[in-house]
Amino acid sequence: MFKIFFVLRLFIILSFFNGVCAKRKADNEFYKFSETCMGAKFSLVIDGDDLQLAKRVAREAFMEASRLDKILSDYISESELSILSQNSGSGDFKQLSNELFEVLAKAQILAKETNGNFDVTIGPLSRLWRIARFKETLPEHNKLVNAQERVGYRNLILDHIKQKAKLLKKDMTLDLGGIAKGYAADRMLEIFKLHNLPRVLIDAGGDILLGNAPRGKKGWLIEIGGRKHPDFPKLTLSNTAIATSGDIEQSVTINEKTYSHLINPSTGLGLTSLAQVTVIAPTAMNADSLASACLVLGLEKSKTLLHSKKQVTAYYLKQAKGNLILSKINEGN
Repeated sequence: MFKIFFVLRLFIILSFFNGVCAKRKADNEFYKFSETCMGAKFSLVIDGDDLQLAKRVAREAFMEASRLDKILSDYISESELSILSQNSGSGDFKQLSNELFEVLAKAQILAKETNGNFDVTIGPLSRLWRIARFKETLPEHNKLVNAQERVGYRNLILDHIKQKAKLLKKDMTLDLGGIAKGYAADRMLEIFKLHNLPRVLIDAGGDILLGNAPRGKKGWLIEIGGRKHPDFPKLTLSNTAIATSGDIEQSVTINEKTYSHLINPSTGLGLTSLAQVTVIAPTAMNADSLASACLVLGLEKSKTLLHSKKQVTAYYLKQAKGNLILSKINEGN
């Protein structure tokens, strides 16, 4: 989703451990590690002096992401999230871990703010469209209708006192694809700060979380990826997060119409707006979820949503009559 630019000299590969590559540059020490987590490539860039410490903390951070995946993934049948979905319609509350409850509580706040345009109960529709992309054919109408009947954030009930949750309708399925990787990135940064390695860049499958600026720099130099526009700025950022959501990624073209993997809960259809949203926010969970929400909402409703958000800036890129139109929301907020 993003290209990461550094003024670097020659990198020399120092070591590999469990699929993680560590690299070093000549002057100040940048160590780079990568590993597959949560079904995506996670990458780390660490500005530090101690390779062994960087390796240990990188390993701990990747292990945290993998641990969270076992809690938050709808692809893992034994995950805590999947077990909650399997309990749907039973009428029983399920006790939740701190991690799952925190993510669901944040998701429900955004669901209410967007009138359900961000909705983690989208799972039944998500699964239909995964099959559609694989088969390159639209979901059957009756199956779409049936899936939509099992979607609706109001059917996810949270007990904030006892930290429990239940799903009111049978065969509901939760999908945290628009928020979980951002949450994992936030937790990974906490680990780096705990070990006094605050100068770090975390790329969680395209969701970028930035710690302190590298030594001698004002920040990390970031260029917005995806579709290009001449007015896109090159950003120098630190202690913030940036995420891009676009409806071209993981798309499928059927009958000359392109449908995104991102789904509008109100229509049950993949988005066809040919848009891209980049959000800069204080946390990766905020940036990740807001980018997804804004893409579904469209430009004008995104302006309304973000107007009250402090320290949040967005770049909304939309194709209209063959041209790419860039709109900036809350610039300088």
